[in-house]
Amino acid sequence: MPFTETFSEFYTKVKSSLEDGTFAKLTLAKTIGNAELMNIYVRPILDKNDLKLELKFKFQQEELFEIHTIENAFPRLLPFINNPFLSAILFTTEFDLTYKLNKKRAVTVVEQFPSFAHASTVLTAFYAENKL
Repeated sequence: MPFTETFSEFYTKVKSSLEDGTFAKLTLAKTIGNAELMNIYVRPILDKNDLKLELKFKFQQEELFEIHTIENAFPRLLPFINNPFLSAILFTTEFDLTYKLNKKRAVTVVEQFPSFAHASTVLTAFYAENKL
């Protein structure tokens, strides 16, 4: 897969934001053409006191949910980069990071001011509960 390395670098930022408690959400968007799968939304959840990721696959007619470990979410999301999604946006309380493919499939990663002032409430509760 040609985007493995660049998306892996991007996903490292996702994992860092989860570890430092600044993660708000992750969205895969901007499809090629009129795709059946419109978006993938990623948010943290607690599963038996373990921090995991819920992937919500938003189709035109339905929504499907999957739960993955933070490590296993990466290979699940990777095949959707470039087919059908041309962008992934990481929202944190410190910055928004956009992973974008242009028409020639060149990758750009752009950091912008944060859209969210607060991290995910699940993440906040998880770290408050698991303080050392």
